[in-house]
Amino acid sequence: MKLPRRALQVAAGLLAAAALGAVFLSYLNPHLAVDLANRLWACF
Repeated sequence: MKLPRRALQVAAGLLAAAALGAVFLSYLNPHLAVDLANRLWACF
């Protein structure tokens, strides 16, 4: 089954929007943001 190019573009856009939305919602928790920053800083 071959999907049209436009359908693939729409699916890719929806997937990207969902991923960005999940990242945005995860940063609403301040403890998560601080934990990620600390983990990143520990690499240096």
